[in-house]
Amino acid sequence: MSTARFTLDPAFVTGEVNPRLFGSFVEHLGRCVYTGVFEPGHPAADAEGLRTDVLDLVRELGVTAVRYPGGNFVSGYRWEDSVGPVADRPRRLDLAWHSTETNRFGLSEFIGFLRKIGPHAEPMMAVNLGTRGVAEALALQEYANHAEGTALSDLRVSHGDKDPFGIKLWCLGNEMDGPWQTGHKTAEEYGRLAAETARAMRQLDPGVELVACGSSSQSMPTFAEWEATVLQETYDLVDHISLHAYYWPEDGDVDSFLASAVDMESFIENVVATADHVGARLKSKKRINLSFDEWNVWYLPEWEEHAKGIDRSDWPQAPRLLEDCYSVTDAVVFGSLLIALLRHADRVAVACLAQLVNVIAPIMTEPGGPAWRQTTFFPFAQAARYGRGQVLDVRVESPTYRTRKYGETDLLHATAVRAEDGSVTVFAVNRGRTDALPLQVRLDSLGLTSVVEHSVLADADPDARNTLADPERVAPHPAEGTTLTDGRLTATLEPLSWNVIRLA
Repeated sequence: MSTARFTLDPAFVTGEVNPRLFGSFVEHLGRCVYTGVFEPGHPAADAEGLRTDVLDLVRELGVTAVRYPGGNFVSGYRWEDSVGPVADRPRRLDLAWHSTETNRFGLSEFIGFLRKIGPHAEPMMAVNLGTRGVAEALALQEYANHAEGTALSDLRVSHGDKDPFGIKLWCLGNEMDGPWQTGHKTAEEYGRLAAETARAMRQLDPGVELVACGSSSQSMPTFAEWEATVLQETYDLVDHISLHAYYWPEDGDVDSFLASAVDMESFIENVVATADHVGARLKSKKRINLSFDEWNVWYLPEWEEHAKGIDRSDWPQAPRLLEDCYSVTDAVVFGSLLIALLRHADRVAVACLAQLVNVIAPIMTEPGGPAWRQTTFFPFAQAARYGRGQVLDVRVESPTYRTRKYGETDLLHATAVRAEDGSVTVFAVNRGRTDALPLQVRLDSLGLTSVVEHSVLADADPDARNTLADPERVAPHPAEGTTLTDGRLTATLEPLSWNVIRLA
């Protein structure tokens, strides 16, 4: 059996992890909100209708920045519908997901939800630049953030929210490069509108952080040209450019699916190169960072097939949409995507797992019933807990395997994070489906002496899942035989596994 190897040295650091790397996403889509985070009348609901069982799991998951209210939903969003007395809020048709939106859960309820998660939970608000524009974005910003003394701030106070919401991070629209988007625009049209909106929002508050829409995926025909055109208009006005990516086993190609992070890392590096090129052309000393504010495993072809059969005369409330049930294989890919984000912590300043509950989510619920963890819950929770600090430069020497999509690919995908107290956590995936992978890591300069824990997510059945009927079928388990002696870590990574090795 060939051995995978790498060396860790505190002198070689990729960058500091921004806590926002462990963000998530709540969209008015399917059951993410209704019977997800919000279900008045549920046995576990609090006085505000929030499911306390879901809140407990969200806290355990460790999410930070939460993007809201979309997604595709935001391009038809009228923020005014979502504030004020619930009985007075209008019902609207949501074109994005062919549903009826009741607006029972709105902006104030979302902020209340975040406050109950804890002080680390931060709103990441998207404005509608699909069917609306500068004036509506400014009105929302004033309503949400201005203290008092104006018509809109006093309106918020009259609605029962005396304190401003303090929203610092704003998305300037969503996936405006996509023809599926309500109000889809060319790069020139969007770039100009985003610049106008950003300029106005900074007049209201110079300290806002703004995210311009990048490409919806690296496979978009306008990729890179879109980023270059948009940033040419907005470079000095925004802080981040967005990336979105979803992965699934195309045509049943599991080996390429396991290597999905190859595409994610390429996507990140190509956007960085494009942004830096624009900065150089503009002779700017500013650096644009990345907001990877939608990422996940998503069986997109299944949704596209389902969408063909939707009854266009029916506009249901909170239908069951995109409720993918994740396997161990999916969780290993998911963990590898987390590794990719951490490996680029020098430029990825925000990342949002899409989504948080029920909709391609780590947390599932049943209306009136329980909530439970999907297989993907565990890698995220572990990364959010132990992936804080400095990402060390990891350059692996690994045996490879052949993939149809990416060619020869390393069996090992790994990164390491050094915490403030000097402890180190290694995150590692073995992409091999049949064989264990021996791992050796040199740690000579780090002063580490012991293995605190080696946790593994793997299963004899790679298709094993957590379901309503069997919610605890899959969970991490301790590995055996992992040692640290004389600055050398030795471990064996089970086939098709996500591994967290904590060292002190």
